[in-house]
Amino acid sequence: MNCIIIDDEPLALDLLTDYIEKIPFLKLERTFTNPIEGLGYLQENAVDLVFLDVELPYLSGIEFVKCLQSKPQIIFTTAYEKYAVTGYDLEITDYLVKPVVFERFMKASSKAYSLNKLNRKGTDRPVNTSEKEPQPDYIMVKTGYSTIKVNLSDILYIEGLKDYIKIHTPDKTILTLNSLKKIQEILPDNRFVRVHRSFIVALPKIDSIQRSRIVIGKTFVPVGENYKSSFKDVIGAINL
Repeated sequence: MNCIIIDDEPLALDLLTDYIEKIPFLKLERTFTNPIEGLGYLQENAVDLVFLDVELPYLSGIEFVKCLQSKPQIIFTTAYEKYAVTGYDLEITDYLVKPVVFERFMKASSKAYSLNKLNRKGTDRPVNTSEKEPQPDYIMVKTGYSTIKVNLSDILYIEGLKDYIKIHTPDKTILTLNSLKKIQEILPDNRFVRVHRSFIVALPKIDSIQRSRIVIGKTFVPVGENYKSSFKDVIGAINL
């Protein structure tokens, strides 16, 4: 995978450059301290992966991603954990908190490599996201005598209650005969994550993470001990 680094900290650039040189499936093409120059490079060159700082001069990493017409895989590298949820809302590949340790860097790079191989399967070039068959942005659930459409963007979290589940939205709570396991199978895993034997949360709706609980509006959702490790992998290096 060919990659570039965009970071205005010389020490961070040197560290990431050293890490990339140690990984045989990564090839570093260029490094940039100015995100505008990096954006111009991407408009003229095909890049598989970008290691991108969030707090940059002229253009933040979040603004940078929003400017991309054709998006390569993005791995955020930042000293601030507060951008994790925003990053996953932008569908980045991973999120590394500085100072980045090599083991965590290797794990993120391997994840990107696996996704790249999956996209290339059956073709000589990466599959453009816009060419894929669009996934439904809603689910159909039965409640009472009706089957209703629930937009995925409306779901805050889902609560399991034995044979039933409660789908919580800002306006209402929907009770349906189902299980968390079955509903999890049909939800996109880049937007929803199981954090407890009784809870699934929508990643874009997370306001903050406080040790062993997630804050969504005025609601506190617990993070179960058996789910902490997988949740950390999804969110990034959060201190749970």
